[in-house]
Amino acid sequence: MKRLKVIAIVVVLFVAGTSLTNAQSKIAHINTQDLVEAMPEMKAAQGQLEKLKKTYDTQLKDMYKELETLAKKYDSEAGTKTDEENSKRVQEVQGMQGNIQAFNQQAMQDLQKKEVDILQPILDKARLAIQKVAKAQGFQYVLDATPGGGILLADGKDLIADVKKELGI
Repeated sequence: MKRLKVIAIVVVLFVAGTSLTNAQSKIAHINTQDLVEAMPEMKAAQGQLEKLKKTYDTQLKDMYKELETLAKKYDSEAGTKTDEENSKRVQEVQGMQGNIQAFNQQAMQDLQKKEVDILQPILDKARLAIQKVAKAQGFQYVLDATPGGGILLADGKDLIADVKKELGI
């Protein structure tokens, strides 16, 4: 009888200990920014983006030089031209300035789009690798340690349904 009580107590303690261990979530963290920067694909992508940026910068500089040359020419000839011709020239210079601004805006938009197109597959590859490793090691949550980061994997219980029920939503 005494032996039965000891066995019962051991079983209860074992079950309670196992339940507490299973109730805890396994959490890990990773700095995704450091990971992505270390990937070889990222260095190649940065090279592509830098090359494109230099191309746009060169084109803009050429446009500004052309505008400056034309403006100086028109300024030096202004005294020998009629008011009507000078007015047309001013409008031409203003039109060129507008074209340069439009080109600059379009170049920035193109550069941003290209950045997203190039970087998204790299970020997706990193995210999938993180999820694969985390699941293989039994982690339910992986937090991004990058400043401003969030949760990368959430396999634990989501309480939103229970909380909405409690609130009557």
